[in-house]
Formats: sequence, structure tokens, C-alpha cells
Amino acid sequence: MKKIVVFGSTGMLGTPVTKALTEAGFEVTVLVRNEQLAARLFPEARIIKGNIKNEADVEKVMLGQDAVFMSLSVLQTEKESDWHTEQQGIDTMLAVAKREGIKRIGYLSSLVHLYQGMDGFDWWVFRVKQEALRKIKTAGIPYTIFYPSTFMESIFYQSKQGNMIALGGTSDYPLYYIAADDYARQVANSFKILADENKEYVVQGPEAFTQDEAARLFVNHYTKEKLRIIWAPMFMMKLMGVISRKFDYGYHIVTALNKYPEKFEAANTWEELGKPAITLKAFARQLSLKP
Repeated sequence: MKKIVVFGSTGMLGTPVTKALTEAGFEVTVLVRNEQLAARLFPEARIIKGNIKNEADVEKVMLGQDAVFMSLSVLQTEKESDWHTEQQGIDTMLAVAKREGIKRIGYLSSLVHLYQGMDGFDWWVFRVKQEALRKIKTAGIPYTIFYPSTFMESIFYQSKQGNMIALGGTSDYPLYYIAADDYARQVANSFKILADENKEYVVQGPEAFTQDEAARLFVNHYTKEKLRIIWAPMFMMKLMGVISRKFDYGYHIVTALNKYPEKFEAANTWEELGKPAITLKAFARQLSLKP
């Protein structure tokens, strides 16, 4: 298996995966809307301009390929009735993959989406992710599904607001924060070792922290600027969610992250795909050195 198409390659999590696949020796093709950005990020990849919404573009990018990796997400600004890459987009990708004889599909899911149905929790975004899994598992193509814990990058790129790290509520359970680069290497290793079997991997880092502990550790070891932590009351996020889709998304995802009873389940992943090496402290220090 040499030729891999990546969908969602320029995102926060798709970028390190695309780079890891290239560094591992795979011939990587990406379908993107911004060719200039992709060329800067992936100088060794084959870049095709197009849109997942256009089936002809999806056919063009999959022609002659061996495998597909999907790094997709529901945007915070989307509403349930919108077109979603993890819904209609996956329908298109799977239909084309069958016609083109794709030998393996890799898919980024999430660990926290398993909170759906617990404690009476119901969220349309998690229903979309559940349905995406069902479609992939019944498509008749060998698959690899990754269920990552919380990414370290989310602290800086999502929770950071100016010089503040914004948190909501309180974690009931610690989270095994994982660095995107470690996850990306595991994805690349999976394509090296797997043939026609179906595999599911829980992706977790070497240390577990509550969100408060993780934020404090990050603030203490990020030296590029002085950061402070603020807390948003959950009831306020819920109220704001009535008028703002972004706040509604934030309320639901933070509730799930705070309440999901995460436990360590990545022993098999570490054994087969490699143990993560990046600690949260090291991640904060490395990020401090970036220009």
C-alpha cells in the first residue's frame, strides 16, 4: 500500500498526519481548496484543487490510489441541517472508494463522542459521528478507526483567547492528552503494518490530567507570553448557546469532555503503533520556541 489520499489535510490534525505519511515514504495526494497553502505545507505531496462536495473532484483524486484517510470534523458554526463532511461528504467518499477499488479507509473519530447516550446526553454532532462510523464499518472496505483523547493542541489553538486559556466547568475525570505529532506517527505506522483486517485504535498520551491541571501545566511551561486561566460558568455557556451556534457547540463539547469517564485503553495501540513520546510539558516548551 503506497498511494494514500488525505481528505482534510490542511486542518489542525490533518496537517501532521499528511506530513507523517509523506515522511514515512507514502505517495500522498491531497484534495484542497487552497493550493498555495497546501504547497507550503506539503511540498512533496501531489496536490489537486477541488471540493469534497463535488463528486467529480473526489473521483479525480482517488483514481489509482490504494488507500484513503479522512480527517474530518463538524465546524462549530454549522447547524444540524447543513451539509457536513462527516455526513454527505462521507457518503460521496465511500461511494467513490468502492468504484475505484480503494483497499483501506482510515478515519479520525473521537473518544469523547462515546459519551452520547450517557447521563441522558444527546447531541446531533455526536449522532453524525455515530452514523459516520456505521457507514464506514458497513462499506465493505477494510478500515482503521482512531478514537483519540483530547489533543494538546486544543489548549493553544482552541481554548486560548488572547492571553487567556478559557475553561468551562470542572472535569470529573482526567484526560490522556495526546500530541498531534504522536498521533500522526501512529496513523502512518498503521498503514505500514495493516493488510485487509479491520482495526480500531484508542489514541491516548502518556499522562492524564483534568482540564484545569492541563491548563495550569501549560501556562507554567509556555514562555512566549504570560498566560492566565479564566473559567466560564456552564450555565452562561448554555444561555449564550441559544443565540450563538459557536457557544452551543462549546457548551455541548465541554459538557461531554467534563463528564465522559475516560480510562486508559491505549495499551494495544502503543504495542502495535508505537508509544507516544511527547509530554504536555514538552509540548508547551516546544510551542514556546515557534516563531
